[in-house]
Amino acid sequence: MRKKRSKMPFIYAAVVIVLFGALFALKYMNRSDLFDKPVSDLNPATRELLEDPNYQNIILPGKLEERIASGEPTFVYFFASTCGYCRETTPILMPIAEELNIDLPQFNLAEFQEYYRKYNIDYTPTLVYFEDGKEVARIEGGIGAAGHSADDYRAFLQNPKGDAS
Repeated sequence: MRKKRSKMPFIYAAVVIVLFGALFALKYMNRSDLFDKPVSDLNPATRELLEDPNYQNIILPGKLEERIASGEPTFVYFFASTCGYCRETTPILMPIAEELNIDLPQFNLAEFQEYYRKYNIDYTPTLVYFEDGKEVARIEGGIGAAGHSADDYRAFLQNPKGDAS
């Protein structure tokens, strides 16, 4: 006479596998397209900005490095989602860039903190102009209480090298 095996261990294992699968799916279904990672992995200040129309031109590290290495002239707006000056500056700066027809990628240092050192960023916000793969000019600090005017940023976007025209 053969002993009947209990099906209970198999049922428990199946339930555990289904639960882990569901948790994995939930985490990755709630992904941020802007940052290409789960929303739960983002800084809380970054999560607050996900739907803000002024923060929709996010560039990720790989694309940033590709763009700079391409040598094509490009601006990059380095900000931190945790920075009050950035939150004051971005809603003024982004419409200026749009008006001037300038693609202004935004790099969130709160999510990629090692890039403070890599690009020598001491203050946020910082707007940097790259050409031939090298930094050519920058403007540091925000608009308003941080010391710059909207016109300062407009002038920089129009003529980052400060050449007399």
